[in-house]
Amino acid sequence: MKTKVFSLLLLARFAIPCAAQEISIAAASDLHNALGEIAAHFQSEKKVQVKISYGSSGNFFQQIQSGAPFDLFFSANTDYPSRLEASGLVAPDSYLEYARGKIVLMVSSTSRLDLAHGMSVLLDPAVKKIAIADPSHAPYGQAAVAALKSKNLYDKVSGKIVMGENISQAASFVISGAADIGIVAMSLAISPSAANQVKYSEIPNNSYPPIQQACVILRSSKQQKLAREFENFIQQSDSKNIFRKYGFEVPEHGGKPLH
Repeated sequence: MKTKVFSLLLLARFAIPCAAQEISIAAASDLHNALGEIAAHFQSEKKVQVKISYGSSGNFFQQIQSGAPFDLFFSANTDYPSRLEASGLVAPDSYLEYARGKIVLMVSSTSRLDLAHGMSVLLDPAVKKIAIADPSHAPYGQAAVAALKSKNLYDKVSGKIVMGENISQAASFVISGAADIGIVAMSLAISPSAANQVKYSEIPNNSYPPIQQACVILRSSKQQKLAREFENFIQQSDSKNIFRKYGFEVPEHGGKPLH
């Protein structure tokens, strides 16, 4: 009997603790710094794990339609979350417009291109390659094309465009020197990792449709409660301030659309 009790105590002492709760998020790559910072605060406060995968909103949209096991989807537009909601793949009352993004012209810190010229700098003979995200599935790429067309520049420079799989890759082309200039998310241009490596100039908002961004909780999520807690967390003032720090505009109240 004593041997049996001792064995049970030994097992209890060395038992593997239960795994922490975890939520899995699919997020547009422009959110890498802002959402990562917010998630770190959420993890610390709630003692849970937040796993974030970054990429193109359009690619995630397709993966989710095919059953990818994410709990939340943070898109760089409203179209993909709305379409998932219309398809019945979204948890009720979880659609939230959380921020509006901006695009900028970005060059390496050593570039001699003068960003004071605005988008006309793209016509400079020194510009051989212009990086944007692939507009076929990346909202920031679509905004870049719209901005080029609004200035009647698209046809003049289309042959110089190189496309990243997502906006983060487009930004990396500029930082690495693979492109002379890029049209990228402001959030990436002002990120700590890019601080001493790039210069940027904001592209006027009236040059492209608003980059309104929305998130949803997926109906298939097995962590609905925790996912809703995270969605509520990003609406708190501290989280909103983090979004603002990275150049996003955020709604003042809840998830009402920005006008």
